[in-house]
Amino acid sequence: MSTDAALARIRELQDEWALAAGSLDEEAVRAPSALPGWSRGHLLTHLARNADAVGNLLTWASTGVETPMYGPGTARDDAINAGASRAVAEILADVVASGERLVDLAASLPDHAWSAPVRGRAGQPITGADALILRLAETTIHLADLDRGHDFASATALLGDHIEAVVGNMIRMYTAPLPPIRLTDGTHTWTMADGSGGLVSGTPGAVLAWVSGRGSGDALDGPVPEFTSLV
Repeated sequence: MSTDAALARIRELQDEWALAAGSLDEEAVRAPSALPGWSRGHLLTHLARNADAVGNLLTWASTGVETPMYGPGTARDDAINAGASRAVAEILADVVASGERLVDLAASLPDHAWSAPVRGRAGQPITGADALILRLAETTIHLADLDRGHDFASATALLGDHIEAVVGNMIRMYTAPLPPIRLTDGTHTWTMADGSGGLVSGTPGAVLAWVSGRGSGDALDGPVPEFTSLV
């Protein structure tokens, strides 16, 4: 998938987030999201800070100056917890503004940045292009986590054929041993480890939910292994 195509889809998903955020009132923002322990305010703040974090990686890829996604220690979680308590209007405006900053930055990057080496949050070696796919995953998965009209079926419909890059990127970035299976959504197939454990299949939404730790695997067919989330 080209970076132009990925960026175009991120813009579309950013528009979807602007619509979703615009429909939230005080009660809805303070209510729980689908992520345990997080209100929608926490989730929205995380999405905004993730835009900045991916922007840090793209700046690193462009300039060669090391710029980690997040600050040291508990800086990421501290920023999310502090941001979730802000006024609702500030939270919602932050989601839109941070997303726009990121897409503007990505659109201005020189060609060499997309293949330049940087590191993910856990220290995994990735490229500038991989960082863009990280954002594509975040803006898709968290639409379902918002618990405000989108489930994984509708979220992956917005993602479309880009699911191949998103799931593949998540698998490559995982730092623990992978279960040895092949995973398919009926159109794309991903191999984990040596793939010797058999074929696991499901809809695109069921595949992404399981890979991201949001699904138990009950919606998948085949020898579904016990598995800890990739994200």
